[in-house]
Amino acid sequence: MNYETMQEIQIDSTHGQPVEATEEDFETVGDYHRRAAHYFAEAAKQHLAAAAADDEGDDEAVELHAFKAYRHQLNAVQCAEIAVMESEEEELDAADLDEEEVSAD
Repeated sequence: MNYETMQEIQIDSTHGQPVEATEEDFETVGDYHRRAAHYFAEAAKQHLAAAAADDEGDDEAVELHAFKAYRHQLNAVQCAEIAVMESEEEELDAADLDEEEVSAD
């Protein structure tokens, strides 16, 4: 695998966020989903780089790229889990509002 193969995985830059984004930058569940997608794409790029390094016999580069891929994957899963939890909270809040409206009638 070569560098050109790594270029196949790209993020739509209109939805990407800077790597240094903080939790305050997330306003919607969609923001967490976009961030999770960003991290998964970055993990994929690192896996492709690790594969290319392995093909070249560069064990040190394989380890580095594999570690980076693993870190991106952890971040992606965390963002995906937060998106699910936030979504469930919104659903519960909406259900509570519906119950309050019914009891007020």
